[in-house]
Amino acid sequence: MRKVTITYLGHSCFCLEAGGFRMILDPYEDGTVPGLDNLRAEAEAVFCSHDHFDHNFTKAVTLTGRGKLPCAVTELATDHDDQGGALRGPNTVRIFDFGGLRIAHMGDIGRALRPDEIRALQGVDCLLIPVGGYFTVDAAQAKEMVDQLQPRVTIPMHYRTETTGFDAISRLEDFTGLFDAVVDGGDTLELTENTPAQVLVLHKK
Repeated sequence: MRKVTITYLGHSCFCLEAGGFRMILDPYEDGTVPGLDNLRAEAEAVFCSHDHFDHNFTKAVTLTGRGKLPCAVTELATDHDDQGGALRGPNTVRIFDFGGLRIAHMGDIGRALRPDEIRALQGVDCLLIPVGGYFTVDAAQAKEMVDQLQPRVTIPMHYRTETTGFDAISRLEDFTGLFDAVVDGGDTLELTENTPAQVLVLHKK
């Protein structure tokens, strides 16, 4: 059975692991995200959605140089704002396809999806989506994307809690409160073909 382990490392940073190959997505710079410890990780690859300090700190990741990428990667060029990138620049959405298990990391997308983007993302097995607003889409806009894409598993990111996150962005509950049921998990999801449909909140250890 295919399996991808998804571990939440805080803010918008995740580790995807399949067959011993680890990928770090959007590592944040030391001391930049309130409430989060400095990030240090070892992996075989690192991907950044855009060139901002809380998403592009590749120095936090020690690359081993081992192994071969176990997935196909599709990149969608999007925007960090709703003005064509004029305010905050570009953003890259990535779809990681592990032989049929598709995981999409939305980065800091800041605008509604276009029809071709909806087609590319529709029905992904896991959607990692920002929900905090101000810098990205807000809770209501993120909910609209979930409704459009119908992912099997939705995991929110880039939000504020009582102890972490930027003051300018909204609380996690603003997003989760829009759903009838939300699963409160640990820091890790083992995604397989049998993982049930859910909105899942992961917590950094």
